[in-house]
Amino acid sequence: MVMIVIFGLFSLFGLKSTFFPETESRIITVQTIYPGASPEEIENGIVIKIEDNLKGLTGVERVSSVSSENTANITVEVFKGYKTDVVLQDVKNAVDQINSFPIGMEPPIIFKQEGRTFAYSFAITGDVDLKTLKRFSRKAEDELRQVEGLTKVELSGFPSEEVVVSVQEEKMRALNISFNEVAQAVRRSNIETTGGTIKTEKEELLIRANTKQYYADGMQDIVVKASPDGKIIHLKDVALVEDRWSESPNRSYINGKPAVIVTLNYMLGEDIMLIA
Repeated sequence: MVMIVIFGLFSLFGLKSTFFPETESRIITVQTIYPGASPEEIENGIVIKIEDNLKGLTGVERVSSVSSENTANITVEVFKGYKTDVVLQDVKNAVDQINSFPIGMEPPIIFKQEGRTFAYSFAITGDVDLKTLKRFSRKAEDELRQVEGLTKVELSGFPSEEVVVSVQEEKMRALNISFNEVAQAVRRSNIETTGGTIKTEKEELLIRANTKQYYADGMQDIVVKASPDGKIIHLKDVALVEDRWSESPNRSYINGKPAVIVTLNYMLGEDIMLIA
C-alpha cells in the first residue's frame, strides 16, 4: 500500500498541465532562397515546380505560397487524421525529385511548424519612447528564454523598423555621383548570397556571405564609388541614413502610454503551470 502511494505521488508531480487538449501541428513549410531573384523569377522557376510535385500527395489538404524578392515560403496543410511526420517525409521526397531548379538557388529547407498555445501575456510601459521600451522588452525576452521549460516568447505592440536612405542632391552633384550608383551600391552590399560549396571526405560545407544590414549604423560606410587615386565615397557622404518606425498602425497603448506586449506560448509537452 505504501508503495502504491509513493508511486502515485511521483506520477502526480510528473503530470503536465494544459488548458486545452494538445494536438499535433498540421502545417509543413518549405522555405527557398534564390539570391538576387525577383518574385516573378522565384514563382516561375521554383514555386510552380514544387507545387506541381506536391499535387496528389496523400494527406495534403491545401498548398499555398508567398513569393518575394530572394525568397519564397510554401505552406502545406495536412488533413486531420494523417500523421504530419509521415506527410513531411513525402513532401521532402517530392521536392528532392525536382532536378531543374535554377543555378544559384540554395537547398530548400523543409520542416513541420511547431504547434503553440497561448499561456500568459503582460505589458511593459512607461514614460519613455518606444525605442527604449523595445530595448527593455528585448532584455526581458532574453531573460525569459533562459527559464527552463519556457521556449516561446514573442514581442508585439510596435511597428517594424526600417532604414531610410535620403539621398542629398547637392552632395551627389558635388561628388559626381548619380542616383543609380547609390541605389546599386546599397543593393549590391546589402544581400545574402552563396559562394559555392567545399566537399570533404565526410561532409559538404556551404559557403555563404551575409552582408545584410538591418540598422542605419551598419549601412553608413557602404562604398558607393572608389576612384583610381584611392578616394572612397561612402553612403553617408551623399545621403542621410537613419532608423525609423514603419508607418504601420501596429502599436499598443496602456492608459495613453506606448507599450510593448510580451506573450508566452507553450509547446506540445510543456507544462503551462510552470510557465505561468
